[in-house]
Amino acid sequence: MDQPLISNDYALDVAALAIAAAVRADCQAAVSVSAGNGLSIAVRKGEVEVLEQQRDKTLSVTVYQGLRKGSATTTDFTRAAVEDTVSAAVRIAAAAEPDPYAGLVDPAALAREYPDLDLDHPWSLEATAAIELALEAESAAREAHPEVQQVDEAAVSRYAGLRAYADSQGFRGAYRATRHGLSCTVVAARAGAMQRGYWFTTARHAAALEAPADIGRLATQRAIAKLGARKITTRKAPVIFENRIATGLIGQLVAAVSGGNLYREASFLRGAAGTQIFPDFLSIDEQPHVPRGLGSAPFDSEGVSTRARPLVAAGVLTGYVLDSYSARRLGFAPTGHAGGVHNLRVSDQGQDLAALLRQMDTGLLVTDLMGFGVNLLTGDYSRGASGLWVERGEICFPVEEITIAGNLRDMFRTLVASGNDLERRGSVHCGSLLLAQMTLAGD
Repeated sequence: MDQPLISNDYALDVAALAIAAAVRADCQAAVSVSAGNGLSIAVRKGEVEVLEQQRDKTLSVTVYQGLRKGSATTTDFTRAAVEDTVSAAVRIAAAAEPDPYAGLVDPAALAREYPDLDLDHPWSLEATAAIELALEAESAAREAHPEVQQVDEAAVSRYAGLRAYADSQGFRGAYRATRHGLSCTVVAARAGAMQRGYWFTTARHAAALEAPADIGRLATQRAIAKLGARKITTRKAPVIFENRIATGLIGQLVAAVSGGNLYREASFLRGAAGTQIFPDFLSIDEQPHVPRGLGSAPFDSEGVSTRARPLVAAGVLTGYVLDSYSARRLGFAPTGHAGGVHNLRVSDQGQDLAALLRQMDTGLLVTDLMGFGVNLLTGDYSRGASGLWVERGEICFPVEEITIAGNLRDMFRTLVASGNDLERRGSVHCGSLLLAQMTLAGD
């Protein structure tokens, strides 16, 4: 059975060794330890292309000499190496400029007690069995439709690891978590034109993964659906972001309300807490303690308690996403988001994707995005896109080589509906989103 490289207790003991060395140097310290192992395989045309065994461990130490900060890392957990790493961090701190916002987390924010979130489910999958699963996905993808030209890759992975954190204020915490997955990428061809389709499944527990054959067939379905893609003329039209694309739109919200962008004055939502940014039918709740959740965590990467809270309540932004440093810069308390958000759940009105298509009537269902054309300072949004053109609530034909453009502030405010087809394979759980109008630039 797959197990992390080291025990939680050993990881915390190594962290304690580093903290003791820092204290002897008259410094405060925060130490994180991560370790794990895993297996990744990929097949193509019935042959193994990738077979990797992963084993890793890292200690990261940050020391504070007053308001001066220094950091260093090592993969060697021997006493001498750990003490050398601390010494390196101390030297860096001595040479650093003072930062009035530097320092350890306020002890009151630290997680003194935290729940077991059932995140640790090692998968006793050997390489030969993993190869068989990948071959099953590849075969199903290839046989699902005669227009499949090739299966670019079918892949299987498993990973089990631990995270530990400790500081010189007395905090000690550690937990284990696993993540396993299968994926498949297919190329389909018609009349000399090729399209790619992709599908994947990921879960804490292997039993929760979709079947390999289903992954292959779904990848093929997505590739076939794109064949015969057309260009469209430039126009303004309603747009639906497919659920897995919609999570990225919510990700732009998270970036805009994250502390680093706020204190750098690089966000169009600076100062927006307490104001209406979405229609009142939309709420976004954070649920960090969902058992087996892919975004679940008992504490953040600074040891701060994670807690359930609304990020958006009836359309109103309730607060920001802050680690301890950005919280000090902005004059707030840390929110437990060092390292990111934890299971954001976007509300819905009970409509599935088919209902959203009927509500839109005519417009674009976006299934793929390209490029990085988002300006968080202004909210301007412009991305290359492809998808499916919809008329009278029915999918008519695939479209490609278009650009969709708008402004995030307007896109959020004019959201028409959110679907119940939740994408759960990450830290944002969101259904498809119907937007009133965007500019579609084509021919």
